[in-house]
Amino acid sequence: MMINITFPDGNIREYEAGTSAMDIAKSISEGLARNVLSAEVNGEVWDATRPIDNDANIKLFTWNDPAGKSTFWHSSAHLFAEALESLYPGTKFGIGPAIETGFYYDVDLGDRTLTPEDLPAIEQKMLELAREKNEFTRKSISKADAISYFKEKDDEYKLELIDGLEDGAITFYSQGGFTDLCRGPHIPTTSPIKAVKLTSLAGAYWRGDENRKQLTRIYGVTFPKQKELKEYLELVEEAKKRDHRKLGQELELFMFSQKVGSGLPMWLPKGTQIRERLQSYLREQQEKAGYQMVVTPHIGQKELYVTSGHYDKYGEDSFQPIKTPKEGEEFLLKPMNCPHHCEIFAHRPRSYKELPLRIGEFGTVYRYEQSGELHGLSRVRGFTQDDAHLFCTKEQVKGEFLSVLELTKQVLEKMGFESYTAQISLRDPEKPEKYIGSDENWDSAEQAIIEAVAEVDMETTTALGEAAFYGPKLDFMVRDALGRSWQLGTIQVDYNLPERFELEYIGADNKPHRPVMIHRAPFGSMERFMSILIEHTAGKFPLWLTPEQFVIIPVSDVFLPYCKELKEKLAVHDIRGFIDERNETIGRKIRDNEMQKIPFLLIIGENEVADNSIGVRVQGEGDKGSMQFDAFVEYFKNLL
Repeated sequence: MMINITFPDGNIREYEAGTSAMDIAKSISEGLARNVLSAEVNGEVWDATRPIDNDANIKLFTWNDPAGKSTFWHSSAHLFAEALESLYPGTKFGIGPAIETGFYYDVDLGDRTLTPEDLPAIEQKMLELAREKNEFTRKSISKADAISYFKEKDDEYKLELIDGLEDGAITFYSQGGFTDLCRGPHIPTTSPIKAVKLTSLAGAYWRGDENRKQLTRIYGVTFPKQKELKEYLELVEEAKKRDHRKLGQELELFMFSQKVGSGLPMWLPKGTQIRERLQSYLREQQEKAGYQMVVTPHIGQKELYVTSGHYDKYGEDSFQPIKTPKEGEEFLLKPMNCPHHCEIFAHRPRSYKELPLRIGEFGTVYRYEQSGELHGLSRVRGFTQDDAHLFCTKEQVKGEFLSVLELTKQVLEKMGFESYTAQISLRDPEKPEKYIGSDENWDSAEQAIIEAVAEVDMETTTALGEAAFYGPKLDFMVRDALGRSWQLGTIQVDYNLPERFELEYIGADNKPHRPVMIHRAPFGSMERFMSILIEHTAGKFPLWLTPEQFVIIPVSDVFLPYCKELKEKLAVHDIRGFIDERNETIGRKIRDNEMQKIPFLLIIGENEVADNSIGVRVQGEGDKGSMQFDAFVEYFKNLL
């Protein structure tokens, strides 16, 4: 029997049924076959060696493709598990997925404790096993046999995972002397794994439940070439220098206090200046686009979130109750702004002439995160969203979505994020229980996003199962200066919350109609955005945003009157800064202020006073010589 294989360029070739992606690669070239790691078959990523029995659309993945890297790292997790089991017999295994840069595996070592000093031996064992060039083999297995296998291994974690699987949909993967419960896919053999680094150890509660046992989580990364590992480790070192937690402390931007509570950041004066400038910029752009700003409380009655569906969806553990003196009242800390905004829309009758109604708020919300998941500003318990909700007619959805899309792009580019893609996040058709609302509403919302994005020149990807529970969304994925990908702004189309809140407007036909709601947050949250911006810029913020644009450094106190006059003249031109009057050497002052990432160091000595000029030093670039005041102001303004 022959089958038709369709390639990404539309070309169709015939192959015998049972052929594999690897066979197909070999039919094209041996060089391609050597590099193929996995393949997409009818939208699903498969092992390159798995037989294809029916007509299929196929895409081959190599190390240069994200899906190829993911397969490589997933297989590396299995190789790690094999190495660990051979060195520490009796180890029990939780889950070991690929992540964006590498993999991790959660393991139970019993009464053993793994330390960083143990990792090099495991790395060497992994390389030793990789050189055996063992094949990754896939085997379908009955649920009873799977249970029997892991009962014999006495691995309760795998048994718990099997308990949630359907009989007939369970697969094992084996390589060398190791077998694991796994859906796959995997690379053909262990041989492409040439460079290994186990990067860190951490604790992780089994299945994320802090009431369950804490396992040891080992992170690692692998590469097909030693040179690539070296480059990666250099990038990691640069990332450590840019860590927003380190820079936030050094630059005095924000702080945490155990007395206030974990995950609750407090903004120091310099950080507050940056935050307020970001908000002012967005507020100005929103006002130009017809938004109206509102303010809503930090708490709400439980019934509000029951109505919205958030309470049932996320469960009571995600909401923090507020004690009130009156019995029968139950208030919760606000975890999102949209229910409050629905109530603002509903507070009086609305006409179609008012639509689209665009309301925005820099609203602080609170969500419980486990202490082990907190991370600087990027994972907190209290954060402020640059939230807005647009209420419009069905006919206005595409136009409003496109205007929000342009605003989000404008904001990201203003902040220096030139490289970004958009991810269209849709529902998972196989898990309808994850979502609220009718199929009709979902179809309309998804189609609106797909049609709108098709009209703009943007690189997009589609992710099934990544939609919010009430509607599909467009997530902006930005790349920072180190090439790392972050999810920032989001736009969501929602037909469901207006229905749950019974929102209505009176149409031109004098009849009630249901509005459509668009959720939008270009920054996402001020805290997480700041964490990414700090690391992207390494603390050297854009000139318009930085708290202090200059520091005046007098060579001697006798020049202080000139320095104060200069500071006042610069303030007239909205150029902000201060005078470093400390009793320190010039060298120390220059070094300290360079470390504070202040863009301009203005050195004032005898020559500058005599010439009525400014000695200009640019942070990171060095001495620019003397300038007259007007020349410096023009030079400065051209950099904004």
